[in-house]
Amino acid sequence: MTSTQPTDIILRPAVSPDAAAIAIIMRAALGSFDWMPVIHTPAEDLAFIRDIVLPRQQVTVAEVDKAIVGFIAVSGDWVEQLYLDPDWTGRGIGSRLLTQATAALPVMKLHCFQSNTGARRFYERHGFRAESFGDGTTNEEGLPDILYVRRA
Repeated sequence: MTSTQPTDIILRPAVSPDAAAIAIIMRAALGSFDWMPVIHTPAEDLAFIRDIVLPRQQVTVAEVDKAIVGFIAVSGDWVEQLYLDPDWTGRGIGSRLLTQATAALPVMKLHCFQSNTGARRFYERHGFRAESFGDGTTNEEGLPDILYVRRA
């Protein structure tokens, strides 16, 4: 583990050349969960980030020494994506991304898989409350999820 401090992290708007690095971060984060099915190829991940996420959502990346270590994507009042490189969790980066990206929004919503206990604790610490529980029929992974909502 490096000694990089949270103040060494730069948050900036994502640009199209960031697509490959963002897709790699997303795949690494998803791959770190033994309960997560692999349903997309790396090429599909890249196409999703390049063709859907970057053009349609507000995306912020976290950088250390010009390397992307995490990102958040927001669309309206929804947090659509929030992923960190697994080697960079627990350093306050996710909190900084979430706080900056949602500061001006009175209501924020997101879906989180029920199996993702770390993310559930993270969102609950940031004021999100579970509003409903799904059985997995509405997401492509087929995994039970939770609708979280935070109101200012």
